Parts: sequence; structure tokens; C-alpha cells
Amino acid sequence: MSSTLAQRLADVDARIADAARSAGRDPAELTRIVVTKFHPAQLVVDLAALGVRDVGENRQQEITAKRAERAELADLDGVRWHFIGQVQTKKARAVRAASDAVHSVDRDRLADALHAADPDGNPLDVCVQVNLTDDPGRGGVAPAGTARLAEHIAARCPSLRLRGVMAVAPLGEAPAAAFTRLAASADAVRAVVPDAAWISAGMSGDFAEAIAAGATHLRIGTAITGARPAHG
Repeated sequence: MSSTLAQRLADVDARIADAARSAGRDPAELTRIVVTKFHPAQLVVDLAALGVRDVGENRQQEITAKRAERAELADLDGVRWHFIGQVQTKKARAVRAASDAVHSVDRDRLADALHAADPDGNPLDVCVQVNLTDDPGRGGVAPAGTARLAEHIAARCPSLRLRGVMAVAPLGEAPAAAFTRLAASADAVRAVVPDAAWISAGMSGDFAEAIAAGATHLRIGTAITGARPAHG
């Protein structure tokens, strides 16, 4: 195991704690998700040995392969797998099978497909992904549609447990302004499901701003994992 990985993890956790205290928040309220995109499955084992209990992936093929690659990986005690990438409806079954939480539900058809994949199984935690840009082609529902999608999930998809909202801060905009808009969408979801308190926001470069705006789940990759390996 690389001592550098441990050092990076400790450094980021210290920065998270500082940002939380600066915002008048308890660091214990925050969940740090380590994004292991493009890294080998062994990294998840190494992270688990360092106490990491939440990891994130954004490609279906990768999360499925990592969970299947090694017997000990499938049974890592207490590790939760968060899917944070865009989901094609046709891959909903595979995503659900490999994930403990899906942060990127952005349309009725996807919610329906995730529910249909295992309607009588253990509840799947989900977040409504909000598009904070003016580009309708980006992932996420428009802020004005957030409450309606939340209503659909709550009423039509009983095997999904709506936890809150997720978003990525747009390039070229101050993250603080974007995350303030996300907080408004979070309020809209809580008006539908009062205990849907997750705000999944903040990555390696902007997690301090996300914390200040109320984020509860931080998706941090390279600041902890180091540079991503080359991939095809």
C-alpha cells in the first residue's frame, strides 16, 4: 500500500474538516466519497484498509467489473458503492446490481428502469441530478423540473429511496453561485420528501465552496487517488 495514498487521504480529510469548521458545520456531518475512476480494483482494497467506506464510479462497465474482479472486493466490509455517472436506461439493471446508491437520476424513464430492475429488493438510495448549466444536453434535470421528478420517484418507484440532489458545478462559473442554486433545488426535493437531506456536490477543486453551501456528500477523486492511469 502506498504511504502517499494515506498522506493524500489525510490531507484532504484535514482540508474538509477545516472547510466545515469555517462554515460553522460539524465535519462529522459530511460523507467523503473517493472516486476511483480508471484506477484498478486494488485501489479500493487499499482505501478500505485506510478506513474509507464510500467509493464512487461513473461508468457502468467499470463498477460492475471492479465488484466482480476479486472475491475480497465484493465482500469488503462496510464499503458502499456510489454510482455518480450518467446512466443509459438500458444499463439500469447492471447499475442497480452493482451500486448501493445512484446519484444521477435525471428523468422518469431512468427512475422507472432502476425500480423495475429489482422492484422487491432492498431499497436503492438515489439522488436527483440537477443540471446547473444552460445546456439541456448536459446530464441532469432542469432546476424547474426537480420537484416534479422527485414526486415521480416518491409516488411510482417504491424500491427507490430518494435521498436528495446531486450536481456538478459548471465550468466558467464561480462554484459558490452554482451550489447556492443547488441548495434551492434541495429545498424543492425536501418539500416532497422531507428526509431527503443529501446534497451531493463538490469535487477535488471546489469542495470547500460546496461545504459552505450545505453539501453533505463530497465526490473527491484525484486529490486523494492521484493522477488517473491512462485508459483506452
